[in-house]
Amino acid sequence: MPPDDATFDLLECLARVRAADQRAARELVEHLHPMVIRIVRARLPRRVAEEDLTQEIFLKMFTRLAQFQGNVPFPHWVSRIAVTTCIDHLRSQQRRPEFRWADLSENEADVLDAVLTSENEVGAGDALAAHELVHKLLDQLKPDDRIVLQLLDLEQKTLVEVRDLTGWNITLIKVRAFRARRKLQKLFTDLKTKERT
Repeated sequence: MPPDDATFDLLECLARVRAADQRAARELVEHLHPMVIRIVRARLPRRVAEEDLTQEIFLKMFTRLAQFQGNVPFPHWVSRIAVTTCIDHLRSQQRRPEFRWADLSENEADVLDAVLTSENEVGAGDALAAHELVHKLLDQLKPDDRIVLQLLDLEQKTLVEVRDLTGWNITLIKVRAFRARRKLQKLFTDLKTKERT
């Protein structure tokens, strides 16, 4: 049974983990698992099982535990490991050279067409197709560009929160977000242009 957040003593648990207490290690994983799985699900690279990625993150956490100095809260330190692990997996995947209209499902194509040809909002019934379309377009971006847009625009994180999660300075985040939005817009426009030809 996972430890209750209200009564869970993180510092005491970390001390026990450092003393090689296996039960404390299990309690620590159970305590952090909900946070880590949320990060993984939000940034899950294609073809990677979420539990495999979660286990990799916890393995990195335990192997780097001696590096934790307490300058930031421990869950924040672990969340940074989780985000960088997801970015590393995204970078290691081969990106497809081109994204075509034919790659879209019928619903996604309808949503894209509606967005480009109508001033009306996409209907609620098309929300899932719109969500899938956005993620297919995001998958065409470089991993760092994808992550910055996901954090800022989809998850509505502040610049400070993105800085804390990624380790990037705020100027770099702003520049990367600006360029990534332009790339995403170009992908979107190119996709529609290819469909018309």
